[in-house]
Amino acid sequence: MAISRAQLAKELEPGLNALFGLEYSKYGDEAAEIFESESSDRAFEEEVMLSGFGAAPTKSEGAGVEYDSATEVYTARYTHETVAMAFALTEEAVEDNLYDRLSNRYTRALARSMAHSKQVKGASILNNGFNNNFTGGDGKELLATDHPLSVGGTFSNEPTTATDLNETALENGLITISQFTDERGLIVALRGRKLVIPAELQFVAERLMKSEGRVGTADNDINALRSSGAIPEGYTVNHFLTDPDAFFILTDAPNGLKHFTRAPLRTAMEGEFNTGNMRFKARERYSFGWSDPRGIYGSPGA
Repeated sequence: MAISRAQLAKELEPGLNALFGLEYSKYGDEAAEIFESESSDRAFEEEVMLSGFGAAPTKSEGAGVEYDSATEVYTARYTHETVAMAFALTEEAVEDNLYDRLSNRYTRALARSMAHSKQVKGASILNNGFNNNFTGGDGKELLATDHPLSVGGTFSNEPTTATDLNETALENGLITISQFTDERGLIVALRGRKLVIPAELQFVAERLMKSEGRVGTADNDINALRSSGAIPEGYTVNHFLTDPDAFFILTDAPNGLKHFTRAPLRTAMEGEFNTGNMRFKARERYSFGWSDPRGIYGSPGA
C-alpha cells in the first residue's frame, strides 16, 4: 500500500535515493567484528573440510615407507538469502510536497531496517550456536563438546560444564583452544584473538581484560590475561546477542565464521505507470555461517 497524503504530516523530498546511501554507511556493522567477509557469484558457496595426514610413523631400516591418504570430511554450505524492503508514495503526495521535511525520516527508516536485519542474521549464528537444531557441515551445532574427527574421537569448543564469564573461564577456554587438533588428531597451533560478548557483560570484560592485577582477589598477583596479551584483539560488544551471560572467543583458525556477499546493498526508485505512485526499494543478498568450528570457543553461561 502506498503512503498517501493523509499519512504525511509534511511532504517528501524527491532526492530520497541519493540520501539513502549516506545514512546506511554510518550504521555500525557489529557483524564485521565476528565474521570474515568474502564475495560470491553463485547461488550458494561450499567449503570442504579435508582430513590431511596423520602423524608420521617411524620407518624400520630396510622397510618400505608407509602410505597415508587424505579424504574429504564434510562440506559446509552457505545458501544466500535475499533481504529487501520497499515503500511507495502516491502521485499526489509527491506532487504536493514542499521539499524539506520527511525525506530523511523515510530514508533513515529504510536504512535502519536493512541494517538491523543484517545484524540480527549475523548474530543468530552465535545465538543459535548451542542449539542442535542448527547444525553445520560436521552434523553438530557450532559450539559442542563432541565435534567428530575423521579418525574417530571428538573435540570440544565449549566447556563440559557451562560457566559464566570470569578469569578462570577465559583461561580454560584459551587452554582448550591451544589443544585443538585437526581431523587426523594432530595438534594445531591456534590461539584466541577476540572476546565477543553481549552488552550485559561489557563491564565484566573491561575489568578482566584491562585491570593490572587479578580481578576479585586481594592477592598481589598480576592479571595474566592482560600482561601476556592472551587475547590480542581485546573484546567487542555485540548488541544483537540475546543470551545475557553467553560469551565467545574467536580464534585465528582460517575459514571459521564467514559472511558471503552475493549482491551488495542497492537501492532503486521508479514510477508506476498505472497509479502514478513512486516506489522505492532496497535489496541485498548475503549469507552467514561457519566452515570450521575451531574458529570459535564459547560458553552459554551458567
